[in-house]
Amino acid sequence: MAEPFTTLTSIAAPLLRDNVDTDAIIPSREMKSTGKTGLAGGLFAGWRYLDAERNPNPDFVLNQPEYSMAALLLGGRNFGCGSSREHAVWALAEYGIRCIIAPSFAPIFHGNCIRNGIVPVVLPTEVIAPLAGQQVHVDLAAQAVSAGDATFHFEIDGEAKAMLLEGLDAIDLTFKHRAAIAAFHARDRSQRPWVYLEQNHA
Repeated sequence: MAEPFTTLTSIAAPLLRDNVDTDAIIPSREMKSTGKTGLAGGLFAGWRYLDAERNPNPDFVLNQPEYSMAALLLGGRNFGCGSSREHAVWALAEYGIRCIIAPSFAPIFHGNCIRNGIVPVVLPTEVIAPLAGQQVHVDLAAQAVSAGDATFHFEIDGEAKAMLLEGLDAIDLTFKHRAAIAAFHARDRSQRPWVYLEQNHA
């Protein structure tokens, strides 16, 4: 299970590039295991470091002191495109990113965010750019992003919202319907007992 998301207040770190792909988020050379941990150091490695010794690139946004603790990332169009590697989202989550605001997301990356406790917020480019460097508040229940006196509402699928609010993955979400599933099986078993004969003899 992921950490439930209710609200977040963070400085907004701007990575306002279109088509940031998963290989840029976590280069393949940084994926040394199949687990979810040990990936934060490789996050944006090609941009974050100057060399193989991992000397920080001072021009990269997350290396700048004001953004070093940012939990909110501002992105460009088609954020998370490229391969379907879930390691990209794992690296972001382990680093501490809890929300990404972008004009659009690659569909697989969007789904991976939801399964791993990162809120993918879609807002127009003209709304996102002025948020850079501001303290931004994200309220998932209200589906609102606010900064200063401005508030912007965003859309999110109801099931995705529930998963994020409760820290559930797809299996956990299914388990919430245990009673309904059990009732269906009982009803189906009584109506079509022949379907279950092979299972009974297994």
